[in-house]
Amino acid sequence: MEKEITKNRQATEMTLIKAVNDIIEESGFEGLGINAVAAKAKVSKMLIYRYFNSLDGLIAAYIQQNDYWINFDEELPDQAHLAAFIKQMFKRQIMRLRENYTLKRLYRWELTTDNKFVKELRNKREEKGIWLVEAVSRLSKHPKKEIAAMASIITAAISYLALLEENCPVYNGLKIQQESGWEELEEGINLLVDLWLQKQL
Repeated sequence: MEKEITKNRQATEMTLIKAVNDIIEESGFEGLGINAVAAKAKVSKMLIYRYFNSLDGLIAAYIQQNDYWINFDEELPDQAHLAAFIKQMFKRQIMRLRENYTLKRLYRWELTTDNKFVKELRNKREEKGIWLVEAVSRLSKHPKKEIAAMASIITAAISYLALLEENCPVYNGLKIQQESGWEELEEGINLLVDLWLQKQL
């Protein structure tokens, strides 16, 4: 009986998270509300409060489920394949953000919010980021503070441009609403990674 209840709760949580995605795709962030989500999911709105505490908690759950860095679980490479590994990480971050309209909308929400749910998200993202920085430091022999700075610059640039592309066709000559612009950006990121790894310690 207990397993069945847990299974039913998990199914309902997934239905509610999917409802968030569907509403934002159909009506934008402005269409998101407790009643709208409950109606879309065809469940009582009380379940949103019971399982997520609030609409903000439900939104945070969506981000946690789809955030690239929070869910990063790829196997670490050996030193010889470190450059390819790092380049692929940034490429996948680009892909994840650009292909998920809802996630981009909710990242904008996160930037203007500072409640306990968002703080938990940021803490989880930070934990994974620190783990990756330490891992890359061990493999590359470069200092952690150097890696943290490089990673912050690149990941922040990717996030900003992915959020910007909807309303801005060109950035510093890069056509960010076209695949060609993102291919050029990836080439630039790859160059930075190569130059950094080749730098004398």
